[in-house]
Amino acid sequence: MAGPVSGLYLYAGHSFDQGWSIIDVTDPRDPKYVRFIPYDTPTHDVLTAQVTLHDDILITAIDKISNVDPAIIIWDISDPENPQQLSPWKGAEGGSHRNTYPGGRYAYLSTFAQGYHGRGHEVVILDISDPKSPRQVGVIGQPGQKDGEALPTDHAPGFHGPVNVNPDGKFATFGFTPEVVNVDISDPANPKLIGKLTMSPPFMYAGNQTVHTVLPLWDRKILFASSEASKWGCDKDGMNYAALIDNKDPVHPRLMSLFPPPKPPKDAPCKDFCYKEGRFGPHNTVMEQHNPAVHDTGDVMYVTWFNAGLRAFNISDPYQPTEVAWFMPAENPHSSSHEGPHAAPTNWMEDVTEDTRGYIYADDDKWGIWILRDLTHK
Repeated sequence: MAGPVSGLYLYAGHSFDQGWSIIDVTDPRDPKYVRFIPYDTPTHDVLTAQVTLHDDILITAIDKISNVDPAIIIWDISDPENPQQLSPWKGAEGGSHRNTYPGGRYAYLSTFAQGYHGRGHEVVILDISDPKSPRQVGVIGQPGQKDGEALPTDHAPGFHGPVNVNPDGKFATFGFTPEVVNVDISDPANPKLIGKLTMSPPFMYAGNQTVHTVLPLWDRKILFASSEASKWGCDKDGMNYAALIDNKDPVHPRLMSLFPPPKPPKDAPCKDFCYKEGRFGPHNTVMEQHNPAVHDTGDVMYVTWFNAGLRAFNISDPYQPTEVAWFMPAENPHSSSHEGPHAAPTNWMEDVTEDTRGYIYADDDKWGIWILRDLTHK
């Protein structure tokens, strides 16, 4: 989200169309579609679903690429309705996924680095102080990812993203399969592991999706972490999880609690979301909280749960997160079906954000973007 004096704009990536949308949400009750920026490539097989921004810089990810595409494109959004392309950046083959730019000198990419296997994303630290000439300054990898190192036989490592950087820019927390990790990034060229918590086993393993989302609540020294549901049904894979982690001692992060799995309402056609078509499990929460237009998570967390819609949890007691509300739109009988891992015959929600005014933006595979009001917002 970007919030210049002239208004508030939502930038949205796409899973099924190649390109990005700009929506004026200055009046959230009357959003205005500004424009679609197409991404043209001869391969027609890229994913343009992920964006990150801060101040006047927008970084768009190009995922699942061939050798003709960059991994990211850097844009100037000082005119929010007319982004100007500043530069592409490529790195090794394979594209990028969920990146982050928290402002300042460095961006943190979920991508592939030269000198590594290319079998699971690494973290590339990119100096964009000159956004027209970005340069790689550091790489964070797991044991086994460098060329010449043998990959583990049970849990191949991979980084989904994004990286979360603390306010002083010297410490980062993120998921890096199979773990949640804390890393010293005070010297970006030589990042150092501080501590970690292994999540799989016992929880599910699905490559980069094993530790999909990590969100630090810096003031409380706790972390939210979740997997991404991979297969349909609850008996096809290990257990999905959404959890809170005590991070007071970053050398030894400690599991505190698990979120209760959502239950269907009494009048629902299924007795459990495990029996509903599509994936059932967590996907994302309100990220990009470095962005001054994005609301900081307090005692209520919003988590998209695929075929269970958007769920709200009270985490005022981090040892007992409690579901307090949910939103599930009616099935859309007029939507078209898509193919691929992001497709389902029923509605499902993937991403959510909230602005500082208390408006929630949640995207649904069959409806598009829903704008909701956070009634707990003060």
